[in-house]
Amino acid sequence: MSRQRINDDSATPSRGSTRAVAMVIALCGSVALLDGFDTQAISLAAPAIGAEWHVDPHDFGTIFSIGLLGGLVGAMVAGVIGDRVGRRPLVLFGVLEFALLTLLTPALATSMESLEVLRFVTGIGLGAAVPGIVSLASEYAPAKSRATIVGLMWCGFPMGAVIGGLLAAWMIPALGWKSLFYVGGVVPLLVLVVAFVKLPESARFLQVRGDTAGAADVLNRLGIDPATAVEEAQHDSAPKSPMVDLFRQGRASGTLLLWAAMFFTLLMAYFLTVWLPTIAAGAGMSNALLAVSALNLGGVIGCLAISRIADRLARPALLIGGAYAVGAVFIALIGWADGSGGLLLLVTFVAGLGAIGAQLCTVSLCAIFYETRLRATGVGWSIGAGRFGGIIGPMLGAKLLADGASPATMFLVAGSASLICGLVLFAFSLTRRHLAEARTPVPVPLENKAVTS
Repeated sequence: MSRQRINDDSATPSRGSTRAVAMVIALCGSVALLDGFDTQAISLAAPAIGAEWHVDPHDFGTIFSIGLLGGLVGAMVAGVIGDRVGRRPLVLFGVLEFALLTLLTPALATSMESLEVLRFVTGIGLGAAVPGIVSLASEYAPAKSRATIVGLMWCGFPMGAVIGGLLAAWMIPALGWKSLFYVGGVVPLLVLVVAFVKLPESARFLQVRGDTAGAADVLNRLGIDPATAVEEAQHDSAPKSPMVDLFRQGRASGTLLLWAAMFFTLLMAYFLTVWLPTIAAGAGMSNALLAVSALNLGGVIGCLAISRIADRLARPALLIGGAYAVGAVFIALIGWADGSGGLLLLVTFVAGLGAIGAQLCTVSLCAIFYETRLRATGVGWSIGAGRFGGIIGPMLGAKLLADGASPATMFLVAGSASLICGLVLFAFSLTRRHLAEARTPVPVPLENKAVTS
C-alpha cells in the first residue's frame, strides 16, 4: 500500500485564510464561552436554590460533580466518534443538547434529585462539544501560533464564567436564580443557528480520511487556496481502536502525564470556581461572586501571555508548569484574604493569572501532542481524565466544609493541586522535549502530492 508522508505540524496556509481562521476560532470560542457560563451558573445559583429549597450548601457537592460526570462521558465518547465522523457534528449536537436541557432546567428542577438528573444530561452535551471545538481550532491554526490560538479559543470558557459572575451578581437578586438558566439556554440556540451555517468541517480531517475533494471544497468555500494547503499521512495500518493508539509509537508516557495534568488542573479549577462564592462569603456575597470573575479574568489574561511565549519555546510545558507553581502560592493566599473585599479580588486575580492561565494552556498541549487522526480521541480522553479531577474537586470541597475546615485549609488544598500539576508538566517536558519528536513530517501540496512506496 502506498503511503503519503505529510507534515502534520503545518497548518492551513495563512494566505487568504486569516478571516476564515478567525471565523472558526470565534465560533469555537463562543461554544467554549457558553460551556463556561453553563458550568458556572449552577455554582452561582446554588446559594439561592439552597435558600429556596432549604438545603445546606455542602449538599450541592453531588450536584456540582454529577454535571462533570456527564461531561466526562460526553467528552470520552464523543472524542472517539469525532475521529470517525468529524468534528462539526460533535459541536452541533453538543450545543443543541445542552441548550435545550439548560432551558428546561427551571421548569423541570423541582428537587435535588431531579436537578441531579438534569445536570448529568446537560453535562453530556457540554462534554461532547469540547473535543470538536479544540480539534477544529487546532487544525485551522497556523503551526507557529497554534498554542496561542487554541488558548485564545479556550479562553471562552473562563470568559463565560466571568460573564456568569457579573450577570449573577445582578440577575439573581433582581430576577431569581431561574433567570440564569433561561439566558444559558436561549443564547446557545442562537449560536447554534450561526454555527450550522458557518462552521466548517476540518479540512485536515477530511484529507486524512481520503476525502480530498471534500477537503478542497471546504478550503475553497473558506477562501483558502487548496494548492497551498497541506495534508497528512495516510497510514498503512490505521488503528481500529484510536484509544489504544494513544499508547503506541512513543505516546504512552506523554498520554499518561497529560491525563495526570488534566486531572489535577481541573480538580483545582472546579474546586475554586464551585466553592469560591461559598468559602469567601466572609468578604460579602457580592465580593465573593466578583472574586469568581476576578479569578477567571486573570486566567484569560494569563493564558494569552503564557501561550504567546510558549509558541516560541521548544519546551512550552516548562513555562506552563512554572505558571502553575506561581499560581499555587496565590491560591493558598486566598484563604488569608477573605476578610477584605479588595484584597480578595487582587489575590484571586493573580491566582488566576498563574494557575487558571496555565490550566487553559494545558488544553492546547493536548491538542498539539496528537496528530489529526487521533486528535479528537486524545483531547476527549485527556479532558475526560480531567473531568475525574473536576468531579472530585467539588466533592472534596463539600467534605472539607462538612468537617468544618477553615478557608485557609481549603485554599491550601487547592493550591497543592496546582503545584502537583506544575510538577507533572515538568516531568512531561523532560520526557518529551518536543511534542512531535517521534514524527518526521514532509510537506506535500494538495495538488502535487508525492507518493512513496
